[in-house]
Amino acid sequence: MKSVSIFGSTGSIGQSTLAVVRLHPKHYRVQSLVANAQVDVLWAQIQEFHPRTVGVADPAAAARLRERIAEQIPDGALRPEIVDQPAQIAALAAEESVDVVVAAIVGVAGLASTWAAVRAGKQVLLANKESLVAAGQIMMTAVAESGATLLPIDSEHNAIFQCLPVGEQPAKAVDKLILTASGGPFRTHPLERFSEITVDEACRHPNWSMGRKISVDSATMMNKGLEVIEASWLFGMPASRIDVIVHPQSVIHSMVQFADGSVLAQLGLPDMRTPIAHALAWPERIESGVAPLDFTSLNGLHFHAPDCERFPCLRLAYAAIESGGNAPLVLNAANEVAVAAFLDGRIAFNDISRLIEAVMNLVQSGTRTAAPESIEAVLDENEWARAMADAAVIRFENSRG
Repeated sequence: MKSVSIFGSTGSIGQSTLAVVRLHPKHYRVQSLVANAQVDVLWAQIQEFHPRTVGVADPAAAARLRERIAEQIPDGALRPEIVDQPAQIAALAAEESVDVVVAAIVGVAGLASTWAAVRAGKQVLLANKESLVAAGQIMMTAVAESGATLLPIDSEHNAIFQCLPVGEQPAKAVDKLILTASGGPFRTHPLERFSEITVDEACRHPNWSMGRKISVDSATMMNKGLEVIEASWLFGMPASRIDVIVHPQSVIHSMVQFADGSVLAQLGLPDMRTPIAHALAWPERIESGVAPLDFTSLNGLHFHAPDCERFPCLRLAYAAIESGGNAPLVLNAANEVAVAAFLDGRIAFNDISRLIEAVMNLVQSGTRTAAPESIEAVLDENEWARAMADAAVIRFENSRG
């Protein structure tokens, strides 16, 4: 029996994790659930999985949850402890009785808990790619020092992990890592109409069910750019040997090309329960609840080179990792601010990449370009970069008005 703590339990990754846990009640128990503000979803999870502790990042939501627990769980019955302070929430990832930590909080907001889990030497199921984008060197050094096990559950990185030789980092035998991308909802959308794209259109992914922020990242292909940076840290591979290929069917989740010309690929239906089940049970395999792939029903698999004119965010991500220093952190911070501004109706869809590039150019023209050397410095640098991006949003709004 392994104890599991899920950070981001009400999001798509968290709910998919609980769906796998539900299939294996004799092997996994939920110790902690952490969410932001979705009290109704969290309450249903508490009733089913009976966690010992629940972290709620939004204090008002935490107060509502405490009221509901007091009203509906009788005195004397086992009630979960509710914590809402950032330090208390992050500490849940390092509790001695926790075996597995699922790091599924979106954005740099998930850095503190991922860092706590890594420092404590946990088995970390990583979906929070921003932890490696913003603090890759610091995080991977801590993994080596603590003995933590970092298992990717993004479908692309999990696919690469499955295709690589067990227990080995890519070396001379590996020629390239190939990340597949669906191309999102605008793969064939007329470029001249990108400024008219609505929030609902951007959040309507053709293959995957995801949250709003990551759906927009997929629509701009920034998500794939962040995955290139994450893959570079995870697998010790330079970005020059990480390719992106558009594969609209999302059946092949990624590939590894070897020096002898062989290519290994991991295939399956586009369902996050597959990589989660793989990482949860690693090095064994368990049922995920996902139907097997029916090859006879496939109408063909297609592949295209990514169009960086259509998706400049991918170009910006490669530029950031090649620049090094704080460029990946600035890229991610500017993207978080730009996507939030788009979701709030403050900037247009095609302004997202323009704003990110403007912030990156501004930073690179200054003297503050070194990589931060501690998690505290990462968080400080992130706030500084976000402030620059916030100012850029105002400039973009004024230019439109």
